[in-house]
Amino acid sequence: MFTEKQKLAFALFCTLLPWASAFAAIRAALEGYPPGHLALVRFVIASGSLILYGMIIRIGLPDLRDVPRIFFLGFLGITLYHVPLNYGEVTVSAGAASLLIATAPVFTALFALLFLREGFRPLGWIGMAISFAGATLIAFGEGRALSFNADALLILLAAVCESIYFVRQKDLLAKYGALRFATYAVTAGTLCMLPFAPGVFATLTQAPLESTLSVIYLGLVPAAFSIVAWSYAIAHMNVSKVASFLYLNPVIAMGIAWIWLGEIPSFLTLAGGTVAIVGVFLVYRSKMSRVGI
Repeated sequence: MFTEKQKLAFALFCTLLPWASAFAAIRAALEGYPPGHLALVRFVIASGSLILYGMIIRIGLPDLRDVPRIFFLGFLGITLYHVPLNYGEVTVSAGAASLLIATAPVFTALFALLFLREGFRPLGWIGMAISFAGATLIAFGEGRALSFNADALLILLAAVCESIYFVRQKDLLAKYGALRFATYAVTAGTLCMLPFAPGVFATLTQAPLESTLSVIYLGLVPAAFSIVAWSYAIAHMNVSKVASFLYLNPVIAMGIAWIWLGEIPSFLTLAGGTVAIVGVFLVYRSKMSRVGI
């Protein structure tokens, strides 16, 4: 039997590794899919696989009174995260995009303080600041100028919406569990993407095979499988602490690129990765406080 800590560690591993690989997969998919079609097809695959599995194990339907809130959270965490991110990555440089997405744990900590009354003690906030500094060093260490434009606001919107989604799902996770809630939320978010459906069949027939395989991978692994794993982690741990692990994403992505593509990171990138890891360790080791608001 696995301990609770071992289960949480496995859930985080099953989330962070696929999510780190997703940025490269999105780039590959955008070669053949417009951003809206990419999001829709990816989450049709994700929701379809989750619904199919849910039918096999008979997870059932949510309570009617919870449906409006599930749709709202699905719209926030699935639609308003992935669609703006896809559009933003078309023109925003990789370094700038990673820096903007790195604000998500900060927003999550603030929203957790506001909505859940989860507060860090000083060591936790120091760790959060150190991790953000590490993410900044990694962004600069890419060796490319940070290019911001109006589309950068789309990526910032994605980070904010994702943070609210993380925080506001907590009680629904307690009620339905990770698999059931993830299935409901992903399905709701997919339905909210249906306005992007016109022209999608033409895209499917014309897209290169490599782009289509990337979309299938994005739907089955970083979307369906990893969202369930992430939901499990949030259900069993403080939201702010779980979100702090997102600072490891660029570190893991750097390692993947090093091993897979032979891309040797710069000294600044390695330093940023080390700093980010130290910050996450401090956040994990810090004690949470209950804050009256």
